[in-house]
Amino acid sequence: MENEQLSRRALLGTVTAAAIAAQGTAAPRVRPKEWKPRLGVLGQFTTANLDFAVQAGFNNMILSANERTTLDAKTITPERIQEVKSALAAKNVTASALQINASHIDPNPERRARDTEYFAKAIEMAGHLGVPYIGTQSGKDESKTFQAQVDEIVRVYHEKYFANCEKYNVKILWEPWPGGANIATSPVGFEALFKAFGDTPYVGLQYDPSHLVWQMMDPIQTAQDFVDKIYDVHLKDTQIHWDILKRGGIQPVNKARWWQYRIPGMGSIKWNEFFSVLQAAGYQGAMSIEHEDELYGAGTNHGPDFSDEFKVGFRMAKRYLNQYVPV
Repeated sequence: MENEQLSRRALLGTVTAAAIAAQGTAAPRVRPKEWKPRLGVLGQFTTANLDFAVQAGFNNMILSANERTTLDAKTITPERIQEVKSALAAKNVTASALQINASHIDPNPERRARDTEYFAKAIEMAGHLGVPYIGTQSGKDESKTFQAQVDEIVRVYHEKYFANCEKYNVKILWEPWPGGANIATSPVGFEALFKAFGDTPYVGLQYDPSHLVWQMMDPIQTAQDFVDKIYDVHLKDTQIHWDILKRGGIQPVNKARWWQYRIPGMGSIKWNEFFSVLQAAGYQGAMSIEHEDELYGAGTNHGPDFSDEFKVGFRMAKRYLNQYVPV
């Protein structure tokens, strides 16, 4: 028995020595890096808004660029473009995307022509500004079948936009907002569009999980399923008023409001799970707060400068987000 124990001890000693020797020759352990994507706000470009973003600790902006905003693609000059670029660079703030509403396949030919012409100019403006993405809607025409809409979107983008996308190195990203001219509002729409566009590098997602919540879809699973198509992110929450929903349903006869947009942390989204999906996928793009919370002035902030009440919402959101997204 004593010889057997000695034999075991000798064997264990040999194994331990081998393990130590192996550790001595192994590559050093790679330390995990802190996940620090750029954190921003969405709004019009003004000096006051840029100053607020910096003072509040943000380092990115998504810039509103519809007609009659401070970045109107029809009227902007090269001098203005240089002013904007210089102001952002001086504050070390990036602009991850322009935000533009457009009805790309509108059934009204005049509206379609106006929107597609403007959007093509906006792609050029984004290129000159050094902004890599434009967040928008896919386009929608309810007079056509779903597949016919998909086909028309593909045709219009190829004819009207992709030459400029290639020339100016800009991607078109779909925000899943059901309130606009948009069929890119769900996994069904995403799948059909990405399949139809094939391997084109010029389309992707500007992911906003809040829109999936009130459509009763899973924003976490959807993000995981399409994470390789996510290039920019809107940070916005949705609160579901379950007491109202259970009494009136999703189409209440008394028009009772059963959901509303909130700043991150005040709604139903499990932000730790959402950020885990992005972090695991190696997402390094920007994430910007889209503030539509009426509790903090979203209904009364008419801009272009952020009101004091509106700024409180951004600050409150950042305070919550700092636990996940340190700047």
